[in-house]
Amino acid sequence: MAPRIEAPEFQLSKIDVAKKVEDILAPLKLSEEVQKRIREVYDEEMRLGLARSPSRKSCLQMENTYLPELPNGTEEGEYLALDLGGTNFRVILLQLEKGRVVSDEVQHYFVPEPLRVGPGSELFDFLAACIYDFLETRSKLDHKLPLGFTFSFPMTQQDLNVGILVSWTKSFNCPGVVGEDAVKMLNEAIQRRGDLEVEVVAVLNDTTGTLVQGAFLDRKCAIGLIIGTGSNACYIERVDRVEKWEGTHGDIKEVVVDIEWGAFGDNGVLDFMKTEYDQMLDKNSLLVGSFTFEKLFSGKYLGELTRLVLVKLAEEGLMFGGKIPSQLLRPGSFPTRFVSLVEQDAVLKLARPVSSESCFHELGIEHGSDDLKILQQVCFAVTERAAILLAICLSATLMRVDREECTIAVDGSLYKYHPRLHHLLEHYIIKMTPGKKFSLLLAEDGSGKGAGLIAAIANRLRTRKHS
Repeated sequence: MAPRIEAPEFQLSKIDVAKKVEDILAPLKLSEEVQKRIREVYDEEMRLGLARSPSRKSCLQMENTYLPELPNGTEEGEYLALDLGGTNFRVILLQLEKGRVVSDEVQHYFVPEPLRVGPGSELFDFLAACIYDFLETRSKLDHKLPLGFTFSFPMTQQDLNVGILVSWTKSFNCPGVVGEDAVKMLNEAIQRRGDLEVEVVAVLNDTTGTLVQGAFLDRKCAIGLIIGTGSNACYIERVDRVEKWEGTHGDIKEVVVDIEWGAFGDNGVLDFMKTEYDQMLDKNSLLVGSFTFEKLFSGKYLGELTRLVLVKLAEEGLMFGGKIPSQLLRPGSFPTRFVSLVEQDAVLKLARPVSSESCFHELGIEHGSDDLKILQQVCFAVTERAAILLAICLSATLMRVDREECTIAVDGSLYKYHPRLHHLLEHYIIKMTPGKKFSLLLAEDGSGKGAGLIAAIANRLRTRKHS
């Protein structure tokens, strides 16, 4: 049964309670006027982010990836990918023939804690040792292999194969790497060994990888989107609009721009639409005032946002018989997977909302049938707002892409596992860009296969340059 886009039916035993619930949820509903203003602010921040001498700093990085083209069906040969973004990382070998993947081999490795906080050179020596282990196991040590490096940490790109680390995140904090080129450090570690025929030819993040993987599956793809724990997007921009890219660019007409939209609003431009729940969530977060856009809807925060609304409803005596369950007062106690489970019940219109009940049971919260109906309304309200916010920015990005028809490659756990986010997103993009042809395509493993494909593109660009 296809998920629907309409709100769950809302009839409570007490009409006045239903009205009060709707009043509390009202700030989460974005009026046409607010939507229009968000769109205008987003367009302006994009323009400032691409400008050579902006009147003020944009909250959107609009990072030039130096990737001037996407897969075109001519990719041939063997390519390596290294995907580093957390405590586990992967080495992948892709075999391409006439633009098709004929085989891919993957091996997972674990980065021990001493290496995650020790000298940077030791971390990169370890990565090189893992590449050696991967190739030795497959008797490919003598193969000359270009490598695409997915480096999922904040970085500034200065070329397709130059990525300067801005700051470490997650559990990494190796001295001697911030301000340095991660590609150079990995290439130097490979060269120090003297027993590998591997060269790192490209660096990317998972968003760019998703776009490349999407373009490999569908040539009409021109936007990459991540909706998971965090969120980001990238797209193909006309070079003449990337004012900050100085110098001459030869025959290059387009380039992939990494928007870094998780930080949209970090400079206060979205304060006008933030609710008391958004403000509380930010105040209690690890990095106050950062990742503003992500905090409005991403997988890391959607459950917590729901929890804060439920606490408010309980405080107002509208749920749980007027008592506030102690379990709900604990930050992080209502995970985003609960939102997806509750939405599944609403979508299926089950007589008995089994999944919603299971969420309360797991938390050990006593509840009545009206509590379950209110829970469905809250989960729909935060989900619909998420879809509208994403659609506003995607529709604006779509209008910038110089394509008659455009496919948006999407990856991320929230997009994959939420039962109606895809449908709501599609519905609102259609509404905001009437007549524009587009489609949403699930493109998984951009950080793996996408990195291997970018290595193939980098190889093609280099061959062309020297021919």
